Amino acid sequence: MGVHGRVREGTAAVRRNRRAGVRGCDEERRLGAAELGEGLGARATLVQFSSAFCAPCRATRRVLGEVAGMVPGVAHVEVDAEARLDLVRELGILSTPTVLVLDADGRVVRRAAGQPRKADVIAALGEAL
Repeated sequence: MGVHGRVREGTAAVRRNRRAGVRGCDEERRLGAAELGEGLGARATLVQFSSAFCAPCRATRRVLGEVAGMVPGVAHVEVDAEARLDLVRELGILSTPTVLVLDADGRVVRRAAGQPRKADVIAALGEAL
């Protein structure tokens, strides 16, 4: 199944989160190393949901890596959406790339669908730091 563009819908959580673009999150959802497969950053974590044949995902990986390298205590974690369909459905990820900004406790404070600009990522980090 190709995830780029749209992720197969299957739960009420996916259907209720149809909005795209940069936005705040209305849930108290927290993610940690168990869900992501990697530890969180000391101050914030940029979580990228990607798929193998997604060209914007490669550009997003570069932008998020640069931002994580510039801001102390910020980590970048990439999640293969096709390998983690359970988490994709639970979080309502509808397309790749999708980026979640987590605070130090793993709480989702911002999310964006599509390839982000570096300035937007830095601004979104402001809510997590």
